[in-house]
Order: sequence, then structure tokens, then C-alpha cells
Amino acid sequence: MGLAAIDWAIISGYLALSMGVALYYTRRASASTDEFFLSGRKLPWYLAGTTMVATTFAADTPLAITELVASGGIAANWLWWNMLLGGMLTTFFFARLWRRAGIMTDVEFVELRYSGPAAAFLRGFRAVYLGLVMNLVILGWVNLAMEKILRVIFPQLTFFGLTELSLLGFTFSSHLLVVGVMMALVAVYASMAGLWGVVITDAIQFFIAMTGTIVLAITALKIPAIGGIAGLKAQLPEWVFQFTPAIGGSGASAGAGGALSMTVSAFIAFLGVQWWASWYPGADPGGGGYVAQRMMSAKDEKHSLFATLWFTIAHYALRPWPWIIVALVSMVLYPDLPPEQQGEGFIMVMRDYLPAGLLGLLLAAFLAAYMSTLSTQMNWGASYMVNDLYRRFIRTDASEKEYVKAARYATVVTMVLSLLVTSKMDRISGAWQFILEASAGIGLVLILRWFWWRINAWSEIAAMIAPLALYPFIRGTIVFPNSLFVLVAWSTTIWLIVTFLTAPTDNATLDKFYERVHPGGRLWGPVALRMSHIEGDTGYGQLLIDWFAGCFMVIGALFGIGHLILANYGAALISISIAAVSAVVIYMHLSRIGWDKVGAK
Repeated sequence: MGLAAIDWAIISGYLALSMGVALYYTRRASASTDEFFLSGRKLPWYLAGTTMVATTFAADTPLAITELVASGGIAANWLWWNMLLGGMLTTFFFARLWRRAGIMTDVEFVELRYSGPAAAFLRGFRAVYLGLVMNLVILGWVNLAMEKILRVIFPQLTFFGLTELSLLGFTFSSHLLVVGVMMALVAVYASMAGLWGVVITDAIQFFIAMTGTIVLAITALKIPAIGGIAGLKAQLPEWVFQFTPAIGGSGASAGAGGALSMTVSAFIAFLGVQWWASWYPGADPGGGGYVAQRMMSAKDEKHSLFATLWFTIAHYALRPWPWIIVALVSMVLYPDLPPEQQGEGFIMVMRDYLPAGLLGLLLAAFLAAYMSTLSTQMNWGASYMVNDLYRRFIRTDASEKEYVKAARYATVVTMVLSLLVTSKMDRISGAWQFILEASAGIGLVLILRWFWWRINAWSEIAAMIAPLALYPFIRGTIVFPNSLFVLVAWSTTIWLIVTFLTAPTDNATLDKFYERVHPGGRLWGPVALRMSHIEGDTGYGQLLIDWFAGCFMVIGALFGIGHLILANYGAALISISIAAVSAVVIYMHLSRIGWDKVGAK
């Protein structure tokens, strides 16, 4: 398929704009690692929050949503909507604490909170494991999705006449080679401009990506074979439009026969266990990864909280609906797609029904989504490799210029390695499930390390190892998500035993942490007695109310927008009213205690 001149002009203009932003911020990023990785801790909440949601808008996300909707209807999105509970917990309980900690990465937190050789080992291990190994897997998955998009849009694409290239045991398709060129562009501007450049381009990219998907959704509904919302509802079974899963069913997506169905135990596992018990990139219990990086980059604690609140609202309530609409349209237009290709229905709608100009806009939107995710992952991964490995263990006394140079090298190396990893990937079916099971139980440690003095480095190490030790023995015998009950119980037992059998963090480290973060709460009792001159946070009961209100606010907004789009006006009014009342509850509390003292005494 060929693109018109206007399509190429739109795509070229977008790429030129991205590089222009990078050039503008290069000097600023070169000043120090604080500027390169944290934007000098001066991000306003709207930029910090927007860059979070832009990062989670990857090229593969609309395809994944399309596959979910095709298999289990709109209700199938609860497989990821349940993570809202953890996101809102981060908003009210942890955003302020991350900003208050004054560190560069969430891995650095390890030696701020723990002491001894175990803490040093844990910091180095997490830097390599998260910043390199897990980061390469994530980048590989995103690259693979972009390669799939190119295959659908340009099935006959060649790269300077090559259909594939074999090099040193790695085979690169022509589509992957083009992805490699895109990656190189991202690596250039991410390594030049640091986080400031990433954040500004993220904001631009998010606007382009959202505009493009909204235009696609509107255009798709106007296709004569669809006939708008009324025609869509007439051509698809009623179960497709249900917003909540059927509880007490067989426990599987009913596909052609019904909406997502969950057993009671599966429902409890998703809404009662998964969101707080397991680690997942971008949805860490207590915050972490690039989300923590953005919270630590905010101007102050207030901006950190509002950035995370805006991210949670946009991520769950605003962003999904254009994807869902296109997914529903693809079910009508391409009813016979096999399960492994259902996600491609989104791209097929673009390819088959968009006119010149709009197609260029949508391709630019996918480029924007792809590049925003890549730039953040590269910058975030480089922050671990430089701050928590190179500076901590290899070159402890180098200049800031050397560390910035190392960050740029790390960005480029990450790009090359991720391309090699992608060349070996076919599909990562069930990868998200494996990550949740392999980390089951560590979530409680990641939460309690802020609020219980007795947690130590060995607690976290044990919580990381325990689920991996049991997983091979239950794999295939206890299916996900019921496996979480066993893995979480096992991991929690192990890390609690290890905690009480090993020495606590030394008093000097605990006192320094409490003085800097002053989290408060009864579980800091012995430390609070020693540090009686430090006023710890209070008001956790009210923050718990804010958490409940925040969850209802986002769910009300999510359902309200969906019902409005689907012309269910009575249900829309009820949902939006719930969201509005919940928002008022939060506003009144934050206004009463003072915007700069959220949760503080």
C-alpha cells in the first residue's frame, strides 16, 4: 500500500518536530544527571502526569485492547482496569513520599531505606534486572508490536531492496530494520535531550496519538457498513457492550457466546489480590519505575500528587474509549479473524477505510505512541545503569559530565540490545501473566517498607526469590489468577520468616530515612520515639477515604463516558454523578488541610 504525498508530509513534519525539541533541550540536559534524568525536579503536575500516560500509550496498546474486546467484550478490559486500585493508592499514599525522598531512582531507595551488604547487593541486582533485563523485554515487546503494524500496513515493504538481513546469528526482517531506524531516531533525541526533551515530546506525542485515535473512531463509525452507534449496537450481540464481567461463570472469556466471565475466586484474585500483591511495569504497588521517576521530577509534593492523579484519570477513564470503539467496529468488519490476529483488526480499519491525510495522521499517531514509550524506557533504564550501577559501584567519583556521557552511551547500547532481543521474539503470549505470578507477594513488601521499620533488605530479596522458587511446581496445576492465592501466601510467609530471622536495618539508616521522609504511622513506633523532634505524617484515615473516593471517581468517569458514547443517557447521568460527588469529597479534604500538606500533620 502506498502513502500519498500529504501522508508523508504529516509524518515528516512530526519527526522534524520531535528532533527540534531534542536540539532545543540538549544543552540543558548536559548540565547534570539531575537535569538529564529528573528535569532538575521542576516538572509541573500536568507535564509529569501527561508523560506518564503517554508512556503507557504504546504502539501495542490499541492492538491489545482490540484483542480483549473481540474475545470478551468491553468487560474484558477489567483484566487491566483492576490496576486502578493500585494507581489510586500510589496517588494518595506514596506520591508525596517519593518526592520527599529526594533520590534519583526508585532503585536508589534501597540504600536510603536499608543498610549493609544486603542493601548494596539488592541495589545492584535491581539495577541490572529492571534497568537492563526487564527493560529489554518491554522494549522488545513494543518493537514487535510496531513491526506487526508495519506488516499490516506495508506487507511488501523492503529495506533498500532487502526483505531480511542475517548478521552474527540474528535475523532482521525488512520491517524490523525499519523499526530499527525509528529506534535510532528515538535514541538520538532521548540521549541528547534527557528527561526534559522526553517530557515535552511526550506531551506533543500524546496529543497527536489521542487526536489520531479519536479521528479514527469517528471515521470508523461513519463507515456505511457500520451505521454509527445505533448500527454498531444492532450488529453485535448485547454481551459485547456489558461494562462488568459475569461473576460466577466458567471463568473464561466466552468469546462468541458471551462477555468475560469470571469465577468468584478469579474475581477476588483480580480485585482483592493482584493489584497490591504483584509487581508489574508501570503499575508497581506503591509506585516505582518510570512512574516514580516522574513523581520525583515534580516541582514539589503537591505537584507530585496531582501528576499521579491526572495520570490515573487519563489512563483509565479518558484514553481507552477510542480504542474500544474501533475494536467494536473491527468485530463487524472482520468477523472471521483468528484469535491470534484479532488485535490486527484495529490496523486493518486504518488501512482499509482512512483517506489520504487521515492515514498519515494515524501513522504519525502510532509513531508518537511508539516513540513516547521508547524514549521513556530508554531514559529510565539508563538512569538505573548510570546512577545505581556505574556511579555506585564502578566510578564513584567521576564528574557530572562523565555521568551524562555514560547516560548517553547507555541509551544507545539499550537501543541496540533491544533490537537484537526483538529479532529473537515471535510473540510474548502470557508474558504479563508470568510477570504477575513471578512477582506475587513482593507487592506487600514494596508497600510496607515505607510504613514498617522492621522491613529490611533481606525481606525484599526473599520476596523476590520465593515466588520464583514455587512457580515451576504449580505451573499447569493451578491456573492463573487462582495461582496468586498460593503464591502470595507462600511468598508472604517466607519473607516474614526471613524478616524476623535477620537483623533489622541499623538505627542510623532508619533515623536518617525517618527524618527525610517522616512517613508516620504506628509501625514506626521505636524510630518515632528516638526521633521525637520529627513530626510524622498523620491523617491516614482521611487518605483512605480519598482513595475510595478516587476509585469511584475514575470508575464513574470511565462508565459515564462509555455510556454517553453508546447513547445510554440514564446510566451516563448516574455514573457521572458518582464521579462528581467523589471529586467533591477529595477536593473538600485537600482544600481543608491545605494543598501543600496532603496527609501531613
